[in-house]
Amino acid sequence: MQDQKEQAMDRLERMHKNLDTGMTRIKYLNMCEQLDQEPIEIEIPPDWEDFPDIIISIISIFNSLGDKVYPEIGYTGKDFTNFEFLLKHYNIKNSQIDYVYETILWLDSRAIEKSQKRLKAEYDRMKNKNGR
Repeated sequence: MQDQKEQAMDRLERMHKNLDTGMTRIKYLNMCEQLDQEPIEIEIPPDWEDFPDIIISIISIFNSLGDKVYPEIGYTGKDFTNFEFLLKHYNIKNSQIDYVYETILWLDSRAIEKSQKRLKAEYDRMKNKNGR
């Protein structure tokens, strides 16, 4: 079971990295076709159908949680006020709660880091524009 969780997390990490760069499964396969190359299985970006149902539920729960965003700071994380309600709504079993929570925290830390980078880039752009 742990091995399946690790594989799902690895695929989720690969998918997010590919989404950050704009690479999708279709784009990758089209690129291979244009270059007349065989797709390499490990390089094919994952798609949603590659994930178990629990990951799809986790993503849905993550997207259903409210965002905490502040003007000068940016995104600071998810608001977990409705977390228990969402667990019940998505029929998450007690044995899955830790996995769901850990995965949501992983997604949240990734979103926070992305927000901080975007805010810093905007700040640097404005700073350079003003000649400071």
